[in-house]
Amino acid sequence: MYKNCITDVPGIKVGQASDAKGLTGCTVILCEDGAVCGVEVRGSAPGTRETDLLKPQMLVDRVHGVILAGGSAFGLAAADGMMHYLEEKGIGFDVGVTKVPIVTGAVLFDLYVGDHTIRPNFEMGYKACVDASTQKIKEGNWGAGTGATVGKILGHGQCMKGGIGSASVILDNGVIVGAVVAVNAFGDIRDWETGKIIAGPRDADSGEIIDTCTYMKGRIGTALSFGREHTTIGAVATNAKLSKAEAQKLSQMAMNGLIKVISPSGTTLDGDTVFALSRGHQICDINILGIMAAEAMAIAVNRAVKAAKTVANIPSYSDYFSRG
Repeated sequence: MYKNCITDVPGIKVGQASDAKGLTGCTVILCEDGAVCGVEVRGSAPGTRETDLLKPQMLVDRVHGVILAGGSAFGLAAADGMMHYLEEKGIGFDVGVTKVPIVTGAVLFDLYVGDHTIRPNFEMGYKACVDASTQKIKEGNWGAGTGATVGKILGHGQCMKGGIGSASVILDNGVIVGAVVAVNAFGDIRDWETGKIIAGPRDADSGEIIDTCTYMKGRIGTALSFGREHTTIGAVATNAKLSKAEAQKLSQMAMNGLIKVISPSGTTLDGDTVFALSRGHQICDINILGIMAAEAMAIAVNRAVKAAKTVANIPSYSDYFSRG
């Protein structure tokens, strides 16, 4: 039975670790048998690991895991725990004396939400791997989405809660594309079907959600004063067989899902990054896979925001729309 989750793709396991005091965490995507991987970095302020290795011309053709984490650049330390876990299991690129796991990933900025001195670290990355499974993941305030927020044009005090979400799109012939995403956007979040804003910056007086793009167009010349504590990071996976170049293209097309539901996305204030994993032997046109990836990503973004819970006086979708 399908779970409407990235773990619908065979061979993909997901684990998450969170810290309730720090309000941060990490999400690991394990592909222990290896997966062809591509990446698209659309935002101008990314925090990433091993993304150069994913270029089609580079030697290593498979990765063993992707990590998504909070903590800004500090959170990259969680990948060390993932590396240790995989090495313990004898998984990695054989260099003779040992096997070196190939772990790529990206981080988002959540240091303003909880205790900024607590960040995803070795122990958190390792624990997430130990807990990884093929079950449906927990959404909202979990893993890399624990401290995620959205709609920050008016500053941290007027934003709303983001989170982590997952979804999958499946064709009748068994081709699957799944997505997982930690939504920590500068922009507002739109419903993927109607385009209606479901989370975003709240006016200080009325409490109403405002349109970020409209607000920005009315304030020419002030862009450099906007906050820079953003970034939406995620991954898609498929059971279709892809080359590294095709995986890179799939990651680019998956970004179309973010464009559909995050307004604006990929700004100079974000570090938006999406990975694409291929592990399987199904045959499918890359353009069809790209359509599926964009849809799965858009749905996952919506699920992340709708599953989020209010923390640290940052209202969630459910609490905001149930008020008065």
